[in-house]
Amino acid sequence: MFTITHRDGAARCGLLMTAHGVVETPVFMPVGTQGVVKAMTPRDLEEAGASIILGNTYHLHLRPGDDLIRRHGGLHRFIGWNRPILTDSGGYQVFSLAHRRKLSEEGVEFQSHLDGSRHLLTPERAAEIQLNLGSDIAMVLDECPALPADRETLERSVALTARWAHRARAHFLEHRPRSDHGQGQLQFGIVQGGADPGLREASAGLTVEVGFDGYAIGGLSVGEPNDVMYKVIAHTAPHLPEAQPRYLMGVGTPIDLIEAVACGIDMFDCVMPTRNARNGRLFTQQGTLNIKNACHAEDDGPVDPACGCYTCRTFSRAYLRHLFVAGEMTAGTLNTLHNLSFYLDTMRRVREAIAFGTFEKFRQDFRRTFASRPVTA
Repeated sequence: MFTITHRDGAARCGLLMTAHGVVETPVFMPVGTQGVVKAMTPRDLEEAGASIILGNTYHLHLRPGDDLIRRHGGLHRFIGWNRPILTDSGGYQVFSLAHRRKLSEEGVEFQSHLDGSRHLLTPERAAEIQLNLGSDIAMVLDECPALPADRETLERSVALTARWAHRARAHFLEHRPRSDHGQGQLQFGIVQGGADPGLREASAGLTVEVGFDGYAIGGLSVGEPNDVMYKVIAHTAPHLPEAQPRYLMGVGTPIDLIEAVACGIDMFDCVMPTRNARNGRLFTQQGTLNIKNACHAEDDGPVDPACGCYTCRTFSRAYLRHLFVAGEMTAGTLNTLHNLSFYLDTMRRVREAIAFGTFEKFRQDFRRTFASRPVTA
């Protein structure tokens, strides 16, 4: 299922085999929450170099419904995407609806943000929904406590997540063979524990004990400082199986991704490139720029001269600023195409550096050139 092809320190390149194709890692997965990456078509994503995208169990279950998607041939057919898909369990969305949820040993009862209807999401139900969707990789339901949290709260979360993991795995293994579209599905476990190294290590041990196809680090990028996040990743990754994929959920900036690769992480997702694009914030090799700034009004150059995406090959900063200021939908499309291309190309360059044994030089060079301050001209 997963083969490591190159190593450079703790960083590694790999090939992840799925039912809908091979994914080269380290990989960034664009987020398609409701069965679509906002402002993008599947053709746009393929041309940008996306090999795998992410869907959301919570949102797809509520609308249009996982049973409807199952009847229409599964998520790949429904959305016109023939490459791999990872679906998260909905745990983070339920976590973000703290005022609408009730947590118990059985699962999470929550109130829909759409119509106020009440639903119970259990580890078994989350697995069942994802089998209906037919994604290539399914995540287990976990409990993600808000930070900061005291040790007692984190301990309860780690223990509950571990118990749910056992239930989710048992249900998955029992029902996968009879699934309409999920017979080739892989299932990943999730490690919790907040910023506590000891609890992260304990959670990793409990999760690995279940025996999943891959492992994720959850509960980060929820407000903790970057240095704390990096320490948690560096401490946790070595406690995950060497020969299986490691996924860092919901993180983050381009520098975050590269720092996590240095710790041995293989897979990433984040809404940052798409959300920033819709707000006019674009990533370049020299840092970020805000396309709505007046200094770009007569700039005939591309967003990033080093970028080969369609947006940079074809349009000037002046035109992109005009579209954004005018409120044209095309602004979101072209900006998103660029930002995703930047992320995906950065991961390509990371893989290349690891393969050639120059990752540390690439890492240091990237940190120097990708300035923390916005590019204004």
